[in-house]
Amino acid sequence: MTTSPEPRLIAQVAVDVSLPHLDRVFDYEVPAKDRDAVAPGVRVRVRFAGKLRDGFVLGLTDTSDAGDKLRPLERVLSPEVVLTPPVAALCRRVADHYGGTLGDVLRMAVPTRHAATESASPVAYPEPGTPPAPVVLPLYPGGSEFLGALGEGRPLRAAWTAVPVAAPPGDWAAGFAEAAGATVASGRGVVLVVPDAAALAVLASACTEAFGAGSFVTLSADLGPAARYRAFLAAVRGGVRLVLGTRNAVYAPVPDLGLIAVWDEGNDSLAEPRAPYPHAREVAALRAAEQHCALLIAGYARTAETQALVERGWLVPLVLPPAEARRIAPVVRIASDTDWALERDPAARAARLPHDVFAAIRQGLTQGPVLVQVPRAGYVSTVACEACRATARCPRCSRLLRGEAGDAALRLTCALCGPVGGGWACSECGGRRLRAPRVGVRRTAEELGKAFPQTRVIESWSGRLVASVPDEPALVLATPGAEPTADQGYAAAVLLDTWLLLNRADLRAAEEALRRWTGVCALVRPADRGGTVMAVGEADARALQALVRLDPVGFAERELADRRAAGFPPAAKLVVVEGSRQAVDAFDSVAAAVPQVERFGPLALDEEHWRLSLRTTPARASDLLSALRAEAGRRSSAKESAVRITVDPQEID
Repeated sequence: MTTSPEPRLIAQVAVDVSLPHLDRVFDYEVPAKDRDAVAPGVRVRVRFAGKLRDGFVLGLTDTSDAGDKLRPLERVLSPEVVLTPPVAALCRRVADHYGGTLGDVLRMAVPTRHAATESASPVAYPEPGTPPAPVVLPLYPGGSEFLGALGEGRPLRAAWTAVPVAAPPGDWAAGFAEAAGATVASGRGVVLVVPDAAALAVLASACTEAFGAGSFVTLSADLGPAARYRAFLAAVRGGVRLVLGTRNAVYAPVPDLGLIAVWDEGNDSLAEPRAPYPHAREVAALRAAEQHCALLIAGYARTAETQALVERGWLVPLVLPPAEARRIAPVVRIASDTDWALERDPAARAARLPHDVFAAIRQGLTQGPVLVQVPRAGYVSTVACEACRATARCPRCSRLLRGEAGDAALRLTCALCGPVGGGWACSECGGRRLRAPRVGVRRTAEELGKAFPQTRVIESWSGRLVASVPDEPALVLATPGAEPTADQGYAAAVLLDTWLLLNRADLRAAEEALRRWTGVCALVRPADRGGTVMAVGEADARALQALVRLDPVGFAERELADRRAAGFPPAAKLVVVEGSRQAVDAFDSVAAAVPQVERFGPLALDEEHWRLSLRTTPARASDLLSALRAEAGRRSSAKESAVRITVDPQEID
């Protein structure tokens, strides 16, 4: 008696290559020895273009367009399913949305395998405990309804603009824990995404308090390979239902996902620096739409991108009216913005440290620590000729000079040539006296230390971070993003050199400035405990006015209206192509054939690099990106020079 042969089994494999012309699935025969181990989502090794490469099985079938001439799988690396179908579909969607390749996105979504961790006995994680009754989100109109929808398993999507204050209404981490608790109680999973390790520590503390230690895992680049892979396996195996993490945690394979939330949605740390440069906020929105789960986009400020989704009705707003926010938050004032202040200090408008700043610091120090935000690190960022105001340049290479603290006077340093020896003279007028138009945090600390000699001075910047300060009088000077927390909130805060943040050559400069400033307000005590914030800048600057009114939503509305009028994202889709002149010209020709596409450039960035900017309507974006991806594939196949394609770049100058 003859036995019939086993039916053919073919694995559809996404091979780990980034070349655009190879951005597709390849078929491989599954040998008999691997039939029991192979499954969609497992890692495999295949022979591809003469080399052994890793890949993921996306599906299994019994037919192939390639016919009978298929290479066999070399081996199944592990029977562990690490790429679930929903995450695979999300990665494909993200790659298409950003004009990239699936392989690039898969490297963000699935961490490198750690064999010893995979073969070890699984860690048992306790079920999340019952959290206390919500107290943060119910303070906001629509907050209780949002929590109710999560508890019922409904995929409601919301934009939460938290009040920036060191008090319960501004406790974003507690609010996230409340949303997670309602979702977990419904039997579904949760992914909470934050921009950096500091925010992750705050969120982990809040979730530990709400659910108990060990009831969740964290995913971040700061974890070692073993710890990160262990947390990833806990999620994909269903061992935990709550995952916290930084930007790539947005892909966490939590089964039966009920909620994905992103904090500080305008933070550029949420933007991936590797191709195809996805932003975690956008990935979260794509995932919520793909997997029909709830979404919470949150921050102390609101981006134009989120405002556009609110105005479309895709997100419901959770926000207090400005008048109510002002009642809760610290009082925000602009230095020397009254006639009386100018009479007392006639030079206040031109002064970097007007009288009002010293008064605010002096008053704050009677109650506790005072925070001073300085946009620049170092001593003096740039220096200029006092006579003609020309920027000081290196006499050898003409680069900008920086000022460093010397024994008796300012020491000039060139980034290329090093210290400038001898007497410096202005190349424009011959002057020898210097002024410092851009003063750094160290020089500011020196000046304020002299003004308040009996006060402890603490400095914090990227190379010297201070996590927190005690509840005692101290001057705390920090650069944006490096501000320590204060145990009981700061008594006062001062925002210096606001023009430096506002005058950056970037479309998002004012939006980013307001985000930074509201972040400072969130570290300060509420108004009923004497909390104040003093900003030094132009009183009529729109972002400063929004800060004084505590109306980030109104600012986002006007920002979006301006971008609509000017044709900038998110009202339009902007695609930037950078590469050699010949390559950029080729993409220019391709874009010219797509309807409703405006082309700007090519413009020379330097002798070898050129930039082409393409603008179209959101409805035509997929047509444009399809054409660009096809050209990228053609060039890749012909081994012609590659280009960098960025969709809606974070920085638009």
